[in-house]
Amino acid sequence: MTFQEIRDRADRVRSIPLQDVLQLAGAKRDRYDKAKWHTARGVISCTAAKFMNWNRGVGGGGAIDLAMHLNNFGFKAAVEWLCHHFPDLDRREPQEPAFAPEFLLPPQDPAKFPVVKRYLTEERCIDPFLIQSLIDSGKLYADIRANAVFLLLGKGNNPVGAELRGTTTTRWRGMAPGSQKDLGYFSASPSGARAVILCESAIDALSCLELHPSCLCISTSGARPNPRWLPQLIRQGFEIYCAFDSDPTGETMAHNMISLYPRINRLRPRQHDWNDALRQYRGANLKTR
Repeated sequence: MTFQEIRDRADRVRSIPLQDVLQLAGAKRDRYDKAKWHTARGVISCTAAKFMNWNRGVGGGGAIDLAMHLNNFGFKAAVEWLCHHFPDLDRREPQEPAFAPEFLLPPQDPAKFPVVKRYLTEERCIDPFLIQSLIDSGKLYADIRANAVFLLLGKGNNPVGAELRGTTTTRWRGMAPGSQKDLGYFSASPSGARAVILCESAIDALSCLELHPSCLCISTSGARPNPRWLPQLIRQGFEIYCAFDSDPTGETMAHNMISLYPRINRLRPRQHDWNDALRQYRGANLKTR
């Protein structure tokens, strides 16, 4: 199957209702919460085209992401599975687009900045000057719950989403409601960078930047093989590396991305993820002083 054939099939199946995919995979709707489904991989909540697995702390958007998650498929296998089970997509009556939640950024709370900065610099070992530069630029702030809020920026540097990371005793991660990960991304870079490194999260992107300071480091907000903004970066001539985590999910998603875009190279963190690698690097440097 050619690259264009895969893309064409993916475009056909991406908008299949998530409820149809869940039912096909044998999921059972919760008796009391109609947005909640019980699956072999945990409890999943759906809002329009977005889903979240609360047991595993991961989520995504669209039928392909959900098929990959439920079946532990790669991108191509998920597309083929959906095409096989929904062969009449082209003959279906047009449907009204599903309701999409409004994008809502959490309100800022400057009083919580010290908590967020302490977490990122002391626990995550990210350079305080880098954190301050992001705060000054408005790409990072603290919300009223002391979550670190990393902005995803789209056209005109306008916010289109945000990654949220808990920094208090309750550690969690998620996305701001209505975030549109295919319209933009969180990034950090020096001026004039010609190489792009794709990481799974904002914290990993910042950690990777410290280890590869000449590169543009981008968060894909989850291990996703085909974000819609990726072809534009390729057309701009960047040398691009897929630097997802060194675990089965990271390896599978990196393989799928490189299958779709053979120009992209694999770059593995030496530890599980880039923040683990950064913290190991910081510890090694302290020992040699």
